[in-house]
Amino acid sequence: MSTKIIIVGSRGRMGQALIHCAPQHDGLELVGAVDQGDDLAAAVGAAAVAIDFSAHTVTGPLAALCAARNKGLVIGTTGHSEAELAEIRKFSAQIPIVLASNYSMGVNTLFWLTRKAAEILGPDFDLEVVEMHHRLKKDAPSGTAKSLAEILADVRGLQYREAARHGREGIVGERTRGEIGVHSIRGGDVVGDHTVIFANNGERVELTHKASSRETFANGALRAAQWVAGRAPGLYDMQDVLGLK
Repeated sequence: MSTKIIIVGSRGRMGQALIHCAPQHDGLELVGAVDQGDDLAAAVGAAAVAIDFSAHTVTGPLAALCAARNKGLVIGTTGHSEAELAEIRKFSAQIPIVLASNYSMGVNTLFWLTRKAAEILGPDFDLEVVEMHHRLKKDAPSGTAKSLAEILADVRGLQYREAARHGREGIVGERTRGEIGVHSIRGGDVVGDHTVIFANNGERVELTHKASSRETFANGALRAAQWVAGRAPGLYDMQDVLGLK
């Protein structure tokens, strides 16, 4: 039996990629594609799982609709405030939600490798994250870059908001051991590049992932939709979907 899905944010780049890729996934049936101005409530009622690649302000109302109608939810939208994330966590007590900053299998492998490298290399290495995206991307840093920095902060026993240094300008003083550089570059039509830098005296380790097609993310989100259908309520991520935890 196929899992019925809808795509929220269907006119965006990721929405279009999801529509293109959905027919390639056995076990999924696309029953709705909605965007600004469409009847979101009616679309949610027709599906078992909603896939959200819209805007951060839409996710909360969508989660409320899904919770009211006992539907699963896959969230690929980024840029949520702390209050919006708290709202998502609240609804995850009622329905299964997959919340991930990136649905690429390669990027989720990068998350895993970043944690392992930080644990192995230890506190003597300086930590920097660099990301590049197309000129039309609205939020910075990317959700993936933030996730990478959060992993590094967790390994070091730091708080992301206190440790993150978003670019440097002027006389900022020497780099401290307790900071994690997070740098955003925008230009052209770059789908998404992320590099984690571990730098020490005399050597440097760099882990890089480069995406050349949005279909990579779309296929991962569709896989997550199939996985989350029928799960117990809770807040999951792509590491759960891929069995990396």
